[in-house]
Amino acid sequence: MTDGATPEPDAVTAVSAIGVDRLRALLADFSLKVDEIGLDEAIPGSFWGDAEAGLKGDTLIVRADTPLHSALHEAGHYVCMSAKRRAVLDTDAGGTYAEENAVCYWQIMACDRLEGISRGDMCMDMDAWGYTFRLGSAAAWFANDAEDAHAFLTRHDLLDASSDRLNSAIRR
Repeated sequence: MTDGATPEPDAVTAVSAIGVDRLRALLADFSLKVDEIGLDEAIPGSFWGDAEAGLKGDTLIVRADTPLHSALHEAGHYVCMSAKRRAVLDTDAGGTYAEENAVCYWQIMACDRLEGISRGDMCMDMDAWGYTFRLGSAAAWFANDAEDAHAFLTRHDLLDASSDRLNSAIRR
């Protein structure tokens, strides 16, 4: 969902803005480990390269300069994919169009669990990075055009529709 353009490094929120320990605490609830590597290292398992988050098995790999939206997006893929795909996960999360939308929705909802990062902040970061939605922005999509993503997460017990909060369980 990106156009491949790279914005200025400080145009989006980096993992360092919240701290890797807070990211670890959030993602531990979803059975996903976080490995932080040095700024001078290439990120193993990164589909997009540069500072983008990587996925290898049950581990999300980030650097301090990894965009938070990238970390949460890759984490969302892990959470939304089947156990069969998760068992062989290495770099390319794959998935369907419906899952990709659910991942975008999930990464916005995950901000509810990160103090200081709002859903609006995540949407602005997604827009700055180049995610594209037919309504013109991530926030407009989330508010007005994401029923399918909401339904996907609810159907797979990843979202509690009654409270509109993410469940910590992941697909088995």
